[in-house]
Amino acid sequence: MTSSYEEEPNPFSQDVGFDGVSGLSTPSVEHITFTPEGTTVESSQSTVNGQFFEGSRILAPPHIPGGSPASRPIGYKSEIDRYLHSGEDVEILVATLLYLRITDAVKTSDNSTSAYIVYMIRTGDVDTRRRYSDFESFRKGLVKLYPTLIVPPIPSKQTIGDYAVKQSKAKEDATMISRRKRMLQVFLNRLARHPILSTEYIFHRFLSADVSWSEILHSPPLSQLPKDILKAPAHNPLDSSSAIAYAALPSPSASTQLRNPDQRFLDSEVFTNRFASHLSGNMEKVTRRTMKRWSDYAHDNAELGAVLNGFSLSETGHLASALEKTGQAIDTTYISTARLLQDLEQTWTEPLHEYSQFAEIIKKLLLYRHQKHIQYEMTLDTLDLKREALEELEKSEAEARRLESALAAAGVRTKGASSLSQSQPALGSVGSRTEAIDDEPEYNGVERNGVPEPLPPPPLSSARRTKSMGGGLLSALSHSLQGMMDVDPEAARRNAISKTRDAISHLEDAQHLSAQDLKYASSTIQADLDRFQRQKVADLREMALAMARIHRDWCQANLEAWEAAKVEMSAIEAHPNQPPREESTRSDAPGLPVTK
Repeated sequence: MTSSYEEEPNPFSQDVGFDGVSGLSTPSVEHITFTPEGTTVESSQSTVNGQFFEGSRILAPPHIPGGSPASRPIGYKSEIDRYLHSGEDVEILVATLLYLRITDAVKTSDNSTSAYIVYMIRTGDVDTRRRYSDFESFRKGLVKLYPTLIVPPIPSKQTIGDYAVKQSKAKEDATMISRRKRMLQVFLNRLARHPILSTEYIFHRFLSADVSWSEILHSPPLSQLPKDILKAPAHNPLDSSSAIAYAALPSPSASTQLRNPDQRFLDSEVFTNRFASHLSGNMEKVTRRTMKRWSDYAHDNAELGAVLNGFSLSETGHLASALEKTGQAIDTTYISTARLLQDLEQTWTEPLHEYSQFAEIIKKLLLYRHQKHIQYEMTLDTLDLKREALEELEKSEAEARRLESALAAAGVRTKGASSLSQSQPALGSVGSRTEAIDDEPEYNGVERNGVPEPLPPPPLSSARRTKSMGGGLLSALSHSLQGMMDVDPEAARRNAISKTRDAISHLEDAQHLSAQDLKYASSTIQADLDRFQRQKVADLREMALAMARIHRDWCQANLEAWEAAKVEMSAIEAHPNQPPREESTRSDAPGLPVTK
């Protein structure tokens, strides 16, 4: 988003064809082009968010001023900024310039009444301390700042079951801390390799050691984030210049069906659901079951190796040596299996869980775009209804003016029959005369200074007094109804016309902005999905290769141990009740067995 040193508030604006609010005519839903410009490239190149990639280098297209995101016209804001955007290494920024390493996790109680775990982050020569809650709030801020990008996940919190089993020691579990440290390190490195998120100034401040996260969290831009990102610009949720128009946008429901859905995003939703079901369903169950079996196998080998080593102490000669070597081979199998379990946890289980989280993130991203599309269609519907209502009001106004002109031509006063009948009754009417008579006070037979004095009003009965004292709501309601009846219908109609025109004006602005948001969200989400797909293919390939290497190393370690045990076993004398063994050895005539 907009950093304090960035001149361009929208990193995608040059690519999707509009800048800010102006510069784009309001398209209909049929004419919205969702494909970003320049996505068709040669096989040796690919585009991500408007930037061309070739291998591990990032090349800025010629139409974007300022070159790649690493080139900054103004001075650096911090050492992290200098490290990320130092001139000559900028071409390998995405690939290998930055490798973040969480070196340690320590227990501390600084500025707190209870102890907590902090993670040490090393970026170049800078060491930073952050808590897990800091990572969590940092990622939430990035999601709101960049609602159209796939923000990498962080490791999930401990489950209620873990807390129930381990109680107060759940947060101090060494295995959990080690796993969380590795996955937080992956999170930071994914941000560092992202073409847009790596340039975010909040990311640089998060890695800085000279600023507290609480200060960052309660200062702009994180403190200015809107509560509802659906009523904020998709390209910059912090932009409040069109707040009135965005306030006029409806709040769509996620379950609302689209009239004109984009088939590409429907296919993306289906593919993401299928991908998530594979990862969180069968694949995760099989992986968990496989890890349990390997763990049981390692435990059984540990017990068997200990038994054989103890058995070798009670024997002598070659048998004792053979038993000892066999026990050592089984111990080697146990150790290599434990190492295999650890490697599988890091290179297979954890990435698999991370991609399950990625699937949920993509679902939310597609839901955001879905709601933006619904918002656009609902705005169109509301605008049509307002225009129809305005047309009806204008027809009524024209009819009233025609009637007024006709009465004026006939010499009748143009107060309006309806107004006269509603505002004041005719003076010669019987009802008015009766009301006037009824309103005259009664004469009580007493005169004062020659003027008859009327009778005092009769006292209220108890029931009537109670009704008048407790009828506040009824009195207010009758007063409101009386006020409504006293309003001039012509003034009310003209006021309604004016309000409807203002509402239509706001809705037209909102529809214009909604069309821009929909186009921007569609193009940027599609571009980041393409980038994620390439990342996913590369990561799954590395996961498969890592699994093959892990099993190969496991087999090699076990083979060496069992070869040594075989040598000791062959030194044991043959069984006395069995004939001598025949072995094939090389002789002058190849293939002929030689009997010893």
